[in-house]
Amino acid sequence: MDFIILWQNNRNDHEVASMSKLSKGISMFLLSALIMALLVMTGLGFMLGFTHPLPWILIAVVTIIPFIHDKIIGKQFVEWNDNLSVGIDSIDNDHKRLLGMINQLQTAAHYHTDDAMIEKTLNELIDYTRYHFAREEEMMQKNGYPKLEEHKKGHEAMVQQVVRFVDEYRIDQTRTIENIIQFLKVWLINHIYGSDQEYIPYIKDKQID
Repeated sequence: MDFIILWQNNRNDHEVASMSKLSKGISMFLLSALIMALLVMTGLGFMLGFTHPLPWILIAVVTIIPFIHDKIIGKQFVEWNDNLSVGIDSIDNDHKRLLGMINQLQTAAHYHTDDAMIEKTLNELIDYTRYHFAREEEMMQKNGYPKLEEHKKGHEAMVQQVVRFVDEYRIDQTRTIENIIQFLKVWLINHIYGSDQEYIPYIKDKQID
């Protein structure tokens, strides 16, 4: 249940939602204002002559800004790496799929995709989470894992927590999608590094997947 504690200790949902919207709006406004200012300065710079270096420097700056912006946005996405691998292909593939869905939500939030697309992705994520947990539980059962029932309860608690956050988002849009995405990132990473690490060594030793 560490992921729940971590989330509860670090989030005041409505305050974060308001701050997130405000911060995002201010960032986009400042970026747009900066680009417009640079374009105006570039136009004025050419009044100094086409051989003057100033307008060309400004053009270079305007060209670079989108790349810098994309790099900053890219940091919001969680990339798969070997440290996230548990060493069992089927489980790793499930985790990659879940990670892909979370990143899809991140893209939807950034580019203001319509609510229907976000709703569809959220439903798919919940369904696939249930499928993934069922696969893990079947694997534990086949290998005679002694803490199967304990993990089942943990899985159900995780699913209910995800469903609760998603339901609250649907009811109250002030809980921005960024809040849900942040929760899902914390949840998935804690799932991989937490509960999965309790049973994976046992499964590997049994070698029945």
